[in-house]
Amino acid sequence: MSEGLRRDFCLVVPAYNEAPMAEDLVRELREAFERHGLEGEVLVVDDGSTDGTAEKIEAAAEGWDALRVLRHRMNLGKTEALLTAARSTRRTALVLFDADLQHSPDEIPRFLDRMDEGWDIVCGRKIGPYDKQAVSSVYNRLSRRIFRVPVTDLNSMKAFRREILDHLHLRHDWHRFFVVLAHARGHSVTEIDIELLPRRAGESKYSGPWRVVVGVMDLFSVWFLLIFSRKPLLLFGTLGILLILAGMGVGALAIWLRVVHGMGFRPLLTLVLLLETVGVTLFGFGLLAEMVAQVRQELEEIRRRLSP
Repeated sequence: MSEGLRRDFCLVVPAYNEAPMAEDLVRELREAFERHGLEGEVLVVDDGSTDGTAEKIEAAAEGWDALRVLRHRMNLGKTEALLTAARSTRRTALVLFDADLQHSPDEIPRFLDRMDEGWDIVCGRKIGPYDKQAVSSVYNRLSRRIFRVPVTDLNSMKAFRREILDHLHLRHDWHRFFVVLAHARGHSVTEIDIELLPRRAGESKYSGPWRVVVGVMDLFSVWFLLIFSRKPLLLFGTLGILLILAGMGVGALAIWLRVVHGMGFRPLLTLVLLLETVGVTLFGFGLLAEMVAQVRQELEEIRRRLSP
């Protein structure tokens, strides 16, 4: 591992009601930093905890200048915690680490080693018993099939270059799609195996059937964004043209029935008007969306030029 990365990384630790883990977390992180000669910083983001998590972590970390605690006034989620930490550091690499210590701090240098080989993102693949393994497996399989990402576990410990976040727009709970969005922009991704340890105290904050539904809906939202955000006319224009052609076909049928059989069928005329109106509207919407996409790309280019 290079001396540069050893000094130039930030460990991001989102924490929500993890007071029972505070002392163990700080002690094991500090020991790992000393054992491996790490000189990065640790940003613990207290995400609106109500059990005194921030105070207990600050007390446990007294005298260790590498650790700082950032606070959210309310629970905003893991994505917002990651973004808060990214705005609060200028380190080159970020390592996302859970406060429940289900991954060993001794894994940190392994992630930095792989980044030092030139990778933009290093993902951890959980090895060991996992309560949500079935759900996670389905989710990861869907993600690999839809997005073609070269990793098997998208929602685990990971390390990446901080500058990647400057070019991504992460919505609420989209931290799980960070790798997907970054890979779509050409960033290199690799994966290493990491041991999953039993949770020592408390309960998982990311479980429940509702989260599965939300996760699937978010997955298709990201798919839609990646496929059609840059070429919206591909979607709306295609649908519009199909509806216009369908309207023309129904109109031809109505004329044929009238001329050949002398039948006038008013509902067919109504259907023609509906199909043509909706088709033209969708095509026009696609043209407007193309203009919006062009403006968005120009704004992104301006932001890249102005960024330090």
